[in-house]
Parts: sequence; C-alpha cells; structure tokens
Amino acid sequence: MAPPPEAISSPAEPRLPALSNPLLRYFLATRPAFLSVTAVGVILGLACASLAGAAIAPLTAMATLIFACVAHAGVNVLNDYYDALSGTDDANTERLFPFTGGSRFIQNGVLTRRATALFGYALLAAVVPAGLWLAWQAGPALILIGLAGLLVGWAYSAPPFKLASRGLGELAVASGWWLVVVGSALVQTGAITAAALWAGAAYALLVANLLYINQFPDAVADGLAGKRTVVVRLGRTRAAMGYLILALASHLILVAGVLAGALPLAALAGLLALAPALKAFSRLRRHAEHPAQLRPAIGATIATAHIHGLAVAIALFLSKALA
Repeated sequence: MAPPPEAISSPAEPRLPALSNPLLRYFLATRPAFLSVTAVGVILGLACASLAGAAIAPLTAMATLIFACVAHAGVNVLNDYYDALSGTDDANTERLFPFTGGSRFIQNGVLTRRATALFGYALLAAVVPAGLWLAWQAGPALILIGLAGLLVGWAYSAPPFKLASRGLGELAVASGWWLVVVGSALVQTGAITAAALWAGAAYALLVANLLYINQFPDAVADGLAGKRTVVVRLGRTRAAMGYLILALASHLILVAGVLAGALPLAALAGLLALAPALKAFSRLRRHAEHPAQLRPAIGATIATAHIHGLAVAIALFLSKALA
C-alpha cells in the first residue's frame, strides 16, 4: 500500500491553523495562481477584437476578465471535490505541489468535501447573471458559448461524463480555453472573428499541454482510482511524445492562421514560446518515469502558454495601432 499523503506532504501545502481567516481560506482554495492562464486567454480575445476594429469597452472587458476567472476558479474547486470522491488525490504520493495532486484543502482538513462542493457550484452559479448581462451587450451567441464553457468545465470532472477519466481531459481543456478567447472577442465585436478562432485554438492547445504534463506525476494515483487519462492509458514513457505533438500543433495552427490571412505576420511572435516548450519536452522525455524531476518542465510549460498568448496579443494590438 502506498504511504499516506501526509508522509510526503510539502511544507507549502495548506493547513487549517495558517488559514483561520475564512475569506483567505476560500480564496486560496480556488488555486488563484493558476487563473492567469484564463486572464491571458481573455487578453488574447480582446486583442483579436481590437484587430477586428472594435473599440474595447473597459467595463465589459473587465467584467469578462473577472467572471472568466471566477468560472475557472469554480472548475478548479469542483475538480478538487470530484478527485477527492474518486480517491485519486488521497492516493497521490508522487504529487508536485502546487502543480499536481490537487489543492490539498480536503486532504489536509482545511475544507470538508461538502463545503468544497458547495463553494465550487456557487462560483459557477455566480457566473450566470454576469454572463446574461454580457450577452445582453454582445448578443445571444455569447449565451451559447458561455453555457458550453460551463458544461465542459463541469463535465471535466463530474459524473456521469467524467471526461478526464475517459481520456478526454485535453479535449475538454482545449475546448474550454478556445471558448474563452472566442467569447472574449465576441463580447467586444458582437461576432465570432476569424482571428479569435485561429489564435484561440493555438493558445488552447498550450493550456491543454499544461494539463497533459501534470498527468505524469499523477499517473499512478489516477490509475489506482480508475481515472484513465491519456498518460495512464499509454504509460508515461510512451505518452511523453504527446507533449511534443500538442506543442507543435499549437504553433502550426498559429502559422496556418497567418497564412490564411486571419492573423497578421506579427502574430508569429508567438513562436517564441517554442523555446520553453522544447526545453520542457526534452526534460519530460528523459524523466517521464521520474515525476520528482518534472518540476522544471511543468514551470516551462506554464511559461510556454503565457509567452505565446501574451506575445500574440501584443502583436495584434500593435498591428491594429500601427495600421
């Protein structure tokens, strides 16, 4: 039997005595450090809207940013809840906190399962009125995009779908963040733009790659809990090549968007992110079976998504400003 998580607990993991303030406790349970990938997705969507000639409305832009992050926070919290139910986080002795193995709020007794579930669903519910207000500004297409995003986020972990457990986690994450970019542009333009479709798809694959590499430290626990992710199905050594495929596919989509005329030539600045992606892949390929060695590769994967998204967004804003 694997040793209990406490046997390998990181000093950085949450503990109730340090989180006596309930506001701080619940805020940190959302894993706020990881909400930046959503913030970058919204910024990229706004840049696509600017490229299309929209004058960015500050109020709706800020509302989009805030409530997209709230939705992401809700998905994070519910993922913790459902992973606690399945037992995968409890069994995870190879986790690399804070990247993998969940937030540890349930496992370390900071929040109960019931409190976690109620909080996660409350966060998702809070998005609904804001989404309706934004749809009133942008048109009914935003309702469909918002509902699709919430459904994908919920179905990622929750039964009966449990997409991540069926090896569809990457597809769910890519779909969700693609909708973030497309929806953020739609709020400003009232239409789905070609730039958002192409740039959003490229960015979304890099966010999916972050989920993908996080599955390597979690693979043993996921397998014991019946969570059949791609890495569990293929085995860690064979699955390593999937990381490179996602990274290259993302950047090929970016190039295709430029060649199709949907994105300006300057958007190729996003190719700068290939450097950290290839560095991460090199380490993953060498240490796929040794999760403790993957922390730098996970950090490089986070950097890849941020560099790509922000570089493309800046390029789009500048292209419009200099046109």
